[in-house]
Amino acid sequence: MANQLGMADQQAILALAARRWSYRRIAQELGVHRETVARYVKLAREQPVSTSLCNIPDPPPGWDPNPDHVIAGPDGSRPAKVITGSDSKPAKVIAGSGDPKPAKVITGSVGCRSQCEPFREVILQALERSLSAQRIWQDLRGEHGFTAGYLSVQRFVRRLCGTRPLPFRRMECAPGEEAQVDFGKGAPVLDSKGRRRRPHAFRIVLSYSRKAYSEVVYRQTTDEFLRCLENAFWAFGGVPKTLVIDNLKAAVTKADWYDPDLNPKILSFCRHYGIVMLPTKSYTPRHKGKIENQVGYVQDNALKDRLFDSLEQENHFLREWETSVADTRIHGTTRRQVGKVFEEEERSALQPLPVGRFPAFREAPRSVHRDAHVEVAKAYYSVPPEYVGRRVWVRWDSHMIRVFNQQFAQIAVHARQEPGRFSTQDQHIASQKISRVERGATWMLEQTRKIGTQAGCWSQALLEHRGIEGVRVLNGLLSLASRHPSSSIEKACEVAHSHGAYRLRDIRNLLDRQAPSQDRLAFIDQHAIIRNLSEYGQLVHTAIRHDPHRESKLDKLFKHLEEERSCIRRYRPR
Repeated sequence: MANQLGMADQQAILALAARRWSYRRIAQELGVHRETVARYVKLAREQPVSTSLCNIPDPPPGWDPNPDHVIAGPDGSRPAKVITGSDSKPAKVIAGSGDPKPAKVITGSVGCRSQCEPFREVILQALERSLSAQRIWQDLRGEHGFTAGYLSVQRFVRRLCGTRPLPFRRMECAPGEEAQVDFGKGAPVLDSKGRRRRPHAFRIVLSYSRKAYSEVVYRQTTDEFLRCLENAFWAFGGVPKTLVIDNLKAAVTKADWYDPDLNPKILSFCRHYGIVMLPTKSYTPRHKGKIENQVGYVQDNALKDRLFDSLEQENHFLREWETSVADTRIHGTTRRQVGKVFEEEERSALQPLPVGRFPAFREAPRSVHRDAHVEVAKAYYSVPPEYVGRRVWVRWDSHMIRVFNQQFAQIAVHARQEPGRFSTQDQHIASQKISRVERGATWMLEQTRKIGTQAGCWSQALLEHRGIEGVRVLNGLLSLASRHPSSSIEKACEVAHSHGAYRLRDIRNLLDRQAPSQDRLAFIDQHAIIRNLSEYGQLVHTAIRHDPHRESKLDKLFKHLEEERSCIRRYRPR
């Protein structure tokens, strides 16, 4: 059940309405909505009640609502009782009827004295200290035994401060300056199986003339949204400077009143047509108030209680309805014919259309693989190596592939490839991954000249004698430079070039021969490991005396001693 006003407020509404106050004035005076005022007045007129509007007298001239003043009642016999509330607002009259109860004149915004009135001085001192209504209520409850609710304090503080809500400011614009966009529900469409499908109704309105364009689509995707906008611009014959939209997902990736993030495709569309797209504040429909009622106008006037066989049929009907009905009406705010204002004042103020329509393309984020390529439609395209493992934005059509970084700066452009093909650009290959052979013979000759003059001359002669197969020999020579000093390679190349030897093995052999020679040992006669000759004589004498085969053994012994001495002399140090 809806909330009901108190009896005092209801009687105050009826009394002020009898005094011919407007609903808006009564609503502002009592702090209620004007529709609430209209509802109670309507109920009073439709149903007989004890308090009738016709029985409320007009106040006498010079009437002063003070606590001691008494005025006559409706029949002249029953006096009206005057009751005062706070003195911050004028009096309200609640009149009696034919019953014995007198009429009452009440001052203040409520029908009775505020429970905060005894604490007026305390509240005023708290307001001087810039305390909030919530803090004042808490202090009153804790320090002064206040028993009323927070809303009583809030209303009393508002009355003391004299705050009133500021009226909304109407924002008008010059011809061609602005258009507003919104979506609603379209009329049902029968599909191929005879089932009803309800599309979305797109509508755009030029803020100055209220000239509009309508179209229905099944999905609110970015491509469908841009196609509807483009069709509207070509129907108008020009482009407005700014476009006010709500935070629909097809256009706004992150809603922010101060700095919203728009879809990259939307940004490209705006650059193509030279417009600025301004999303409104979230949950603030008044920021595009000129379009809010326009969607309802299309639904009630054009599409209500209609059924179409196809989407094309509904769009064709909407185009004819815009021309025959919407453009010929007298607008309720401007009080002028929409189509006439558009043709005479706004069409010429629109920006000219570009040479062609916005190019149709697809786009999506992609991750860069470890080989510095991104995949698009099963083909692969290179990007700079510093983007490996990062996310990029790819835009493609039937001919071109464009890759953008997170700041939407273009980092690569490729021609469209067949599925399974790779498109790799030289500038996208890391320098460490380019071999010497890939760099070419000219580059390798420059590197050999850095080793020395002789190495450069030998390399040049090598290519002249051996041709293309000499490129790999140059690669081997540069590999030797990482293991041998440049002076040794220079000397080897000089010798090889003088003999006309252009094989890599010749250079290797010359480098090996340039190694330091092995140290030779000097012959000596005496050493710790060489036995004395007297020991050898004693050994021979012993062997001859005890061995029956001493002759043969003697020969063997002398032979052994000779070999031993020869070995010692051969390896002894100098």
